[in-house]
Parts: sequence; C-alpha cells; structure tokens
Amino acid sequence: MRFDIITVIPNLLDSPFAHSILQRAQAKSLVQIFVHNLRDYSTHKQKSVDDYPYGGGGGMVMQIEPIANCIESLKAQNIYDDIIFMTPDGETLNQEKANQLSLKKNIIIICGHYKGIDQRIRDIYVTQEISIGDFVLSGGELPAAIVVDAVVRLLPGVLNDETSALSDSFQGELLDAPLYSRPADWKGHKVPEILLSGDKGKIENWRYEEALKRTQQRRPDLLL
Repeated sequence: MRFDIITVIPNLLDSPFAHSILQRAQAKSLVQIFVHNLRDYSTHKQKSVDDYPYGGGGGMVMQIEPIANCIESLKAQNIYDDIIFMTPDGETLNQEKANQLSLKKNIIIICGHYKGIDQRIRDIYVTQEISIGDFVLSGGELPAAIVVDAVVRLLPGVLNDETSALSDSFQGELLDAPLYSRPADWKGHKVPEILLSGDKGKIENWRYEEALKRTQQRRPDLLL
C-alpha cells in the first residue's frame, strides 16, 4: 500500500512515521509513505502557496495551482484509488472507514492549512473528505497521520498477531472488554479468576458480557 501526503509542513510528519508499528511496516515493505512539500510545486518566486480569499474575510486560502500541480505530478506516476482531503467538515473517521481504506492500494492525502483550500480542488480532485472530530486544528497533518496509523495496522503482516486488530473496540458492535496482564495480584488488586481458569469458552463468554456492559455504560449509541 502507498500513501502520498501533501503538506506545507512536511517535518511535522517525521516523527509519526518513524517509530513503532508504522516504522516496522515500512521496513517490511508492507507500506510506502511519501510526504510531499507543497511549496516545491509553487510557481511563485517566494514559494508561497496561499492568498487572500475572494469576497473578503479573515484568514488565507491555499491556492489551487500548487495543489493541482502536485496531484497531477503524482497521478502521472501512479494510479490512485482515492484522493482524501482532511477537513473538519468531512465524514467522521471510524473503524469501518479505516477497514475500507485498508483495502485500497494507492491513496493521496491532502493536508489543509490556513483557512482551508480552494474549493475547486475539492470539486475536481478530491474523492473523499475525512474528519477526525468536530473540532478545528492548525492543519491536516496530525489527522493525516491518524488515518495512516488506523489503516496501516490493519494490513496483513503489520501486527505480530493479526487477530489482535480484529478484536479491537469498534471492529464489531461492542467496545473491547477489560484487559489484564501479569502479575495476577498487584497490591491486592487481582485479575478476575475466570481469566486464569484456562476455560476458553467461559473466558469468551465473560469477555462478551464485559464488552456488552462497557458498551452500555460508555457508548449506548453503538447498540441502537
């Protein structure tokens, strides 16, 4: 799988992709992540990529030409399944969306900045608009990193135990059940006896009941 991320602050994405699961996935050649500096595609002498909005108003708008130049350059080299724009008014990211994206091969992600991007980019090029929540950040870089992380961990071979991702919260209708590890008794706080029993059937039933209870308490909307 390949991600091409378009941004005005490429260094902001150095750390998220250089550690842990994402780093190992790249080392195994299970995913390729390329970060493109939008200023490299500006035709202005000062490499500016923004200008004042038509009609007035506060803030600056990312211009159409640098973004279009970058997209066209990428499309000349690869075929893309989706061009995603990270924006607060997009479709909220959830596990189902991450599952769907994990089946794609090549994806471009546009990171907004300033007040936003020229609407014509959204009209002409963008195939999906994704939000990570009902709030506004300084730019789309961190949301883009979240999308990549949520998707890459689902790819075959990325996690040491491929069944782990399948039991995560939101993969089904329920949140995940409580989790415990060693020691079995920590300062009088004990692991539930059922988890130490070795009876897989009873353990699965316990986990289901606990997951149902947690979902009813925390996210009853998921049960509607």
